[in-house]
Amino acid sequence: MKEIFIPDFCKKIIACLNDCGFEAYLVGGCVRDSLMGKIPHDYDITTNATPDEMKKAFEGLKVIETGEKHGTLTVLIDGNSVEVTTYRIDGDYQDNRRPDFVEFTRNIKEDLSRRDFTVNALAFNEQDGLIDLFSGEKDIEKKTIKCVGEADIRFSEDALRILRALRFSSTLGFEIEEKTATSILKNRNLLKKISSERIFAEFKKLITGENAEKILIDFKEVIAVFIPEIRPCFGFDQRTKYHQYDVYTHIVKTVVACENDEILRLACFFHDIEKPSVFTLDKNGTGHFYGHPKPSAETTRAVLKRLKADNKTIQTVVDLVKYHDRQIAPSEKSVKRFLSKASPEFLRLLIKITRADSLAHAVQYRNREEYLTSLLEILEKIEREEQCFKLKDLKINGNDLIDLGFFGEEIGIVLKKLLKAVIDGKVNNECEELIRYIKKEIV
Repeated sequence: MKEIFIPDFCKKIIACLNDCGFEAYLVGGCVRDSLMGKIPHDYDITTNATPDEMKKAFEGLKVIETGEKHGTLTVLIDGNSVEVTTYRIDGDYQDNRRPDFVEFTRNIKEDLSRRDFTVNALAFNEQDGLIDLFSGEKDIEKKTIKCVGEADIRFSEDALRILRALRFSSTLGFEIEEKTATSILKNRNLLKKISSERIFAEFKKLITGENAEKILIDFKEVIAVFIPEIRPCFGFDQRTKYHQYDVYTHIVKTVVACENDEILRLACFFHDIEKPSVFTLDKNGTGHFYGHPKPSAETTRAVLKRLKADNKTIQTVVDLVKYHDRQIAPSEKSVKRFLSKASPEFLRLLIKITRADSLAHAVQYRNREEYLTSLLEILEKIEREEQCFKLKDLKINGNDLIDLGFFGEEIGIVLKKLLKAVIDGKVNNECEELIRYIKKEIV
């Protein structure tokens, strides 16, 4: 067994409970991550002390009653927050999400028996070592996600576990055990009872995992439960030499070819979602998807709103989908025209999306790297030289135009004409030259 490190702030909490005669263990993901040689992001502790008994044990420490009804208190110690939960037995799950009631127990076996997967049903302290009742350590070694007990029961208790299984498989690079995988597909419609916020949180983690491609392909019908708009893409033949995959497989290949960033991968997932709806065949039997970015962007907005994504995420992803097929000539003029309506940061994201999209084409047509590199070099040159591409960059402003006799809407119109002229190279971005240009070309 790999050595499991217990940080000092957790040792202090365990000591507080032990000194009062109670058991206490690190539990769940922090034990799993430690066995995998990873540094846990957070730590959870389980104990046979009830919440009232915990409060007495933690006297002198700051304690927040985050979930006392379910046996959970949050202890703030040495700049860290640690959830400490009483061993418990869960009651019935009428809503497929949370138990109707919990019953506290003094037996850690009963507590570990209610947990979702064997790799999470692990507890550890320095005195007793590893408590592993369901071969979780072995499943970690085998890189396997397997339910504790009967999979159908685990998923009917809490349907979010369906997505958690997929997320763990994707992020940890683990395979899903056969019976667990069968149960996931069988019970997938239970996800309709889960809140959009919870689903979206898991989905974002899933698509940024190292095993995302396999999960998105093997469990596409699970994804279609909460994003049914993706189903027409399954197996849709693109009928073009530029593509060797159906629409959905191309989408997945684009996702995993892209940088592992939440926003970028969301954009990749949605970028071609409406291809099937605009599909046409020409007289030669070749498929075309004219104008697909616009309806794809509209569908993206609708889906992300339904999943309760934040407004910034929605707008950025929608814009990336809308412009993912935009052809920007590799010239300073064309790049600055685009930048007049978008930020340099957005263009960088767009270049990454375009690169991933290209890498998901047929092998002989993955040929956009030189073009994209050139585009990025031009962008960097424009930024380095502080070239003008926004109204705010002009060496003349509204007050100057008022002095020249313009007013109201005229000011905005003239400034836009000046910016276009500067970008097109018709006039230098110098105040006096701009004034002369106004008098000669605009007035």
